[in-house]
Amino acid sequence: HFEGVYQKAEVFVNGQKAGQHAYGYTPFTVDITPYLYKDKRDNEIVVKVNNSEQPNCRWYSGSGIYRHVWLETKGLRYIDEWSVKVTTPDIHTVNIKAEVVMEDGSRKPVERTIHVENPHLWSPDDPYLYHTTIEAEGDVLPVTYGIRTIEYSAEKGFILNGKPILINGACVHHDDGVLGAMAFDAAEIRKVKLMKEAGFNLIRTAHNPTTRAFLDACDSIGMLVIDEAFDGWRTQKNPYDYSTLIDSCYREDIHAMVQRDRNHPSVISWSIGNEVIERKDIRVVTTARQLKKAILEMDNTRPVTEALCAWDNDWEIYDPHAEVLDIVGYNYMIHKHQSDHERDPKRVMWQAESYPRDAFKNWQLVQDYPYIIGDIVWTGLDYLGESGIGRYYYEGERSGEHWITGGIPEWHGAYCGDVDITGWRKPISHYREILWKTTVDMPEHEWKDGQMSSPIEDEGLYMAVKEPDGYHGKIHQTAWSVWPTWESWNWAGLEGKPIVVEVYTKDPQVKLFLNDKLIDTKNVNQSTEFKAIFQVPYEAGTLRAETCWGRIKTLSTAGEPAALRLTADKNSLNHDGQDLAFITVEVIDKNGNICPDAAIPCEAIVKGQGSMLSFASADLKDREPYTSPKVTTWKGRALLVVRSMQKRGKIQVSIKSSLPT
Repeated sequence: HFEGVYQKAEVFVNGQKAGQHAYGYTPFTVDITPYLYKDKRDNEIVVKVNNSEQPNCRWYSGSGIYRHVWLETKGLRYIDEWSVKVTTPDIHTVNIKAEVVMEDGSRKPVERTIHVENPHLWSPDDPYLYHTTIEAEGDVLPVTYGIRTIEYSAEKGFILNGKPILINGACVHHDDGVLGAMAFDAAEIRKVKLMKEAGFNLIRTAHNPTTRAFLDACDSIGMLVIDEAFDGWRTQKNPYDYSTLIDSCYREDIHAMVQRDRNHPSVISWSIGNEVIERKDIRVVTTARQLKKAILEMDNTRPVTEALCAWDNDWEIYDPHAEVLDIVGYNYMIHKHQSDHERDPKRVMWQAESYPRDAFKNWQLVQDYPYIIGDIVWTGLDYLGESGIGRYYYEGERSGEHWITGGIPEWHGAYCGDVDITGWRKPISHYREILWKTTVDMPEHEWKDGQMSSPIEDEGLYMAVKEPDGYHGKIHQTAWSVWPTWESWNWAGLEGKPIVVEVYTKDPQVKLFLNDKLIDTKNVNQSTEFKAIFQVPYEAGTLRAETCWGRIKTLSTAGEPAALRLTADKNSLNHDGQDLAFITVEVIDKNGNICPDAAIPCEAIVKGQGSMLSFASADLKDREPYTSPKVTTWKGRALLVVRSMQKRGKIQVSIKSSLPT
């Protein structure tokens, strides 16, 4: 069983072709029994991959066997794992259906019904999972499921377990940043955790099926999912993309996705496509119906969606296409919502892609209009490929968007994510989380001599500094960029000159202090977009933001780089050759402050029962290979990934640099 091979794979056993699979993002299984030697001779399995037809993808696809491969042995009679289907017609009833494969290849249905007296419902806030088995003909299969209900309507919005929920989503590509396309379980789990910690409650798998480990993580951590099949259909975006496969493969690929993923409670919608090029050809409606039909053959318990767009003034002409969908995805087109609602009052919408800088505007739309059930930003994470999207640039650098003729060759990735490839949350991420988070009211505190009693630090307050225009060069933005804003109060040379400090909170009032002197007091509310903006004459020292509800944030000027600080996401690894540790490397001054401009050449050394898998910074213009042990920190940070080996023992990690420790 192959979880993913990119792409056009052929499987040979002892020189005979046993199977093939074209699409690089869907799983497939090959029965090798007829080709095995029955005596004691060794058997040889060869997988041939043809990824030579380029370009065939708009982002970094990787190549070859990049997801798990399983050698599965079965009895003469066995339950087909991919036939297992769990449905909950009501919250007290669980139906489990499957098929047993008999000796002659025929199939026998098997069913189990479970009554649940007091169901523990699954939700992002409480991702409770049930574990059971299904048994037949001597075979036993484990079954994991969650119980939850979903409803949606233009009148009431999206309803989960009988309660309305507003969707704050992120598009996420399949790569794992510094690891490229290699889909280690630990990296897939970490990706979901990063999105959860950033405040998102939904991930759209843009623009292809994800891994089983990723969906398992969404189930257990608590993350809603739009499971997407394809980027495009019959008209090409690249010369050798899915347009060359769709007629022969679409039903097989959709069935593979839905059969594998339909028992995940996290999956709330199937997506059949993204910004298809042939949208002005009325035959596109037939294609959409065909793809939806293929989904419904495997699962009819979830809505079908698709991401629609327009690159000109035509939009209303897509109504027949939109009518195929249960929920209509809007890519950058949600400004059309009012006229669309007047024309089709029953249409349910979500913005399947949005610009990062429009965070407040899109949050407000979802708050105000029940038929707009969510906003899904492009993107949650920086990713490889689509090089230069989301970048800002300085005067004198190559101008224009990432799609300009010749592209942006000095870039190798997309910088439009709320979180960068090392896992650092950009200020836009904290702002978005505060917008969407329901803030619990806190008791007011009294101000005494410019100080507040009992201040606390929590996620309801964040502070960052906008890079002054001209400090490193005159700043230009692109469509998916936000203004470069940093957790930094290091602006040497600008002493006495005004610098913009942004404070994000839903608390109604913020005071800002510089070196214990009050700079100003600002009221914060929806009219200020929950931002307090201060003009502060630069002076080295400490900024302190305090709210009337007792929250506090500080930002201090860092001194000269003095040491490296290494922080691992875990203290032990499984000795299976598959586990990973993500080690954040930070350049700090003598007081432990991160040096936000430090560019320190470093070399990673890993000894013992582990190996270096990747070492990189978040600088998407750095041409040092991610597999190199050498990196130069960017904005004072880098990320080292260590892989376990298959023996017990210690792993020693050290970083060499010019710093004393």
